[in-house]
Amino acid sequence: MTAIITASELAQQLTGGTPPVLLDVRWQLSLAKAAGAPAFDGRAEYAAGHIPGAVFVDLDRELASAPGAHGRHPLPDLAEFGAAMRRAGVSAGRPVVVYDGGQGWAAARAWWLLRWTGHPDVRVLDGGLPSWEGELSTGTPAPAEGDFVPRPADAGLLDADEAAALARTGVLLDARAGERYRGEVEPVDRVGGHIPGAVSAPTTENVGPDGRFLPAVELKDRFKALGVSEDTEVGVYCGSGVSGAHEVLALAVAGIPAALYVGSWSEWSSDPSRPVAVGADPQ
Repeated sequence: MTAIITASELAQQLTGGTPPVLLDVRWQLSLAKAAGAPAFDGRAEYAAGHIPGAVFVDLDRELASAPGAHGRHPLPDLAEFGAAMRRAGVSAGRPVVVYDGGQGWAAARAWWLLRWTGHPDVRVLDGGLPSWEGELSTGTPAPAEGDFVPRPADAGLLDADEAAALARTGVLLDARAGERYRGEVEPVDRVGGHIPGAVSAPTTENVGPDGRFLPAVELKDRFKALGVSEDTEVGVYCGSGVSGAHEVLALAVAGIPAALYVGSWSEWSSDPSRPVAVGADPQ
């Protein structure tokens, strides 16, 4: 099973005997509200047109708990997450396909959560909604209740201490933009910079201009150049565990397992006692 699916493959599967559950997770990090402009409204975008049969999932409310000491998008309460997935029709024995507006970050967050909590068959629509060439719907589906019960894996998740340790013993990738990693700008969090030892690896460089992932062989070569080998333990973080999930997805496309530090920089930088590195040097 691959971690991504093309629009043509999805269209074919939707006409089959066991079509996948479709989740629409349109979301984007927006600073518009701080500037006095309306914030991005994923639910309104969904209502204006979505792939027929897709159910809207709210990243901020259903794929994360409230912001706090553990970052801007901490892990959701698993009972509430499971209930949200069942309302959307998610069952353990039925494949799931997730998409967003094209950036891929929000879809990857849903993919990662479902995979980490035990769903065996989840894929992300490569290129998101812009890659879909079929008709759109404005109707709201009412799927039958699913049976998915989250059962978190023992591996695949890092806390702050584990991320710091992995930066010394393996490879910890920072999925944010390079200027945030270097500490040149920090539009969201308390302080700029990166976890000491982490390697800059902007997840935007894992995709082409159309938002689709680079071929697996190119992704593998990219991560190899960043220090990832076959026996390397790999972790990823970002600002709040969203774009980092996209990098974990890119690693999966390349055939490389990786863990996610969900709290990411928003958690790490909120504690003044934690060290901060700046500049291009990982240390």
